[in-house]
Amino acid sequence: MDERGALLPALDRLFAGPRNSLLTVSAILEGLENRSYAFAIAALNLPNCIPTGIPWLSTITGVPMLLLVAQFFMGRPTPSLPDFIGKRGLDRGQLQDFLGRARRHLRRLERTIHPRQEAWVSGTPRRLLLLAWAANIFLLALPIPFDNLFPAWAILFFCLALIEGDGVMAMLGWLLTLATAAWTVFLLMIGHAALMAAFVALRELLFD
Repeated sequence: MDERGALLPALDRLFAGPRNSLLTVSAILEGLENRSYAFAIAALNLPNCIPTGIPWLSTITGVPMLLLVAQFFMGRPTPSLPDFIGKRGLDRGQLQDFLGRARRHLRRLERTIHPRQEAWVSGTPRRLLLLAWAANIFLLALPIPFDNLFPAWAILFFCLALIEGDGVMAMLGWLLTLATAAWTVFLLMIGHAALMAAFVALRELLFD
């Protein structure tokens, strides 16, 4: 399935079948083929794109994302999931009903995110994008306070770029990656200054 800009037809084929049959998570990912990693990582990443303030959320979601991206770079065609996750699913009838209700919104999404500026998502730029994608996921999984929002949005834009071959989404991902790098350096500088100040204060308290 390498048909960029054809999300709706792909979902139509994936959800097709007897309404009373079960479509498992593993079957969905296998049906999405080369889009499966970007879809799975985007789904895990979405909670981080909203400033919820939930402690450790980025690490809880980031570690599974790291496992997925590791499988991707190992060359697995689709993610390998534990059975207790992979065998879960929904009735195709429910999924078909959902798709019917969401069709109008998905068409609008396809008009916004579609193949364009494809030089940004092919060849060497694609390989660099994949490295930046993995680096943002690694950074998101680290327990660094106040350093979640920028990498989360960078990951989301890169996922959209990979799913639909959209170079504009790739550009937005790169912009957020630069913002992530600058913000992370700023936080590390503040953290280093705070540690040094605490060390000096402790030394003065103990030895003066």
